[in-house]
Amino acid sequence: MQNANTEAASSVQPTIHTFRVAALDGRIIDFSEFRGRKLMVVNTASECGLTPQYAQLQELYEHFAERLVIVGSPCNDFGGQEPGSAEQIQVFCRQRYGVTFPLTEKVRIAEHPLWQWLTQKAHNGVMDSEVQWNFQKYLLDEEGHLVQVLAPATSPFDDAILDWLRD
Repeated sequence: MQNANTEAASSVQPTIHTFRVAALDGRIIDFSEFRGRKLMVVNTASECGLTPQYAQLQELYEHFAERLVIVGSPCNDFGGQEPGSAEQIQVFCRQRYGVTFPLTEKVRIAEHPLWQWLTQKAHNGVMDSEVQWNFQKYLLDEEGHLVQVLAPATSPFDDAILDWLRD
């Protein structure tokens, strides 16, 4: 039993700042660059009923630019609603919604290390969660610790998010 606890404890990465992830445009997103700012990580899709949230996320990103970073993570896991290539996703997000916040490479939620960290207490040290659908929101504090998970239908302008940003 002691070995199992040791293994679980050793798998915990204390903050999201340890991650470096490929971006949709081929660059690297280094989460250590986000120290000192709040972070929202959202799984996204271009053909979802919630896709208009891109516009709200962009507005939030611009309004709280000094204290918030939003990272979108396109995935095709829910309803096949992100079938496009990296280039198609980039063009869609920029032209349709003016997205300038970082976008990771297209991911498979269950397989990607960043998403394993976000969804598994054994990795993030805070909580287990299951991604319900596109546009689920993971909120992290300035030190890179997971603090809250919000359902996909939660508006980026929801009081829970705005109160978190004003803290």
